[in-house]
Amino acid sequence: MSQVERIGVSLEKDLLAAFDGLIAKRGYPSRSEALRNLIRREIGAEQLGRPEAMAVAAVFLVYNHHSTKLMSMLTGLQHSHLLQTISSLHIHLDQHDCLEVIVLRGQVSEINKTAEHLISLKGVKLGRINLLAIEGA
Repeated sequence: MSQVERIGVSLEKDLLAAFDGLIAKRGYPSRSEALRNLIRREIGAEQLGRPEAMAVAAVFLVYNHHSTKLMSMLTGLQHSHLLQTISSLHIHLDQHDCLEVIVLRGQVSEINKTAEHLISLKGVKLGRINLLAIEGA
C-alpha cells in the first residue's frame, strides 16, 4: 500500500455484529482488511460492466472426452486466440468426463465472446466464466 488514510464509519450495532461474524468466519485479520476487500470487489464489479475494461477470466468446461473433434476444436480456439489465452489445465474427472480450465486475458467483451464460443461447442456439458477486473487492482 502506498499511502493509507484513516476514515470513520458509523454502523448500527446489529450490522457491525453481523460484519464481525462474517470477517471472523472468513479469517480476515482486521475490519480494515475486510472493508478493503469489499471495496475492491465492488469497484471490480463496476469495471466488469464496461466492455473495454481489462480483465482475466477462468473458463470452466466439463465435457465428454469421447465427443467427436471437441478436443481439437478446444485447442484450435485457444491457439487462434493466443493473445488472450494465458494457460489451460486439463483434469480427468472419470472414465468419460474431463474438466478444462482455460485462463484468458483481455477486454471484457473479447473474453466473453471467446468464452461463450467455447461453452457453446457441441459436446460441452457444463460451462462457466469467472471474470476478475484487473484495472486498478
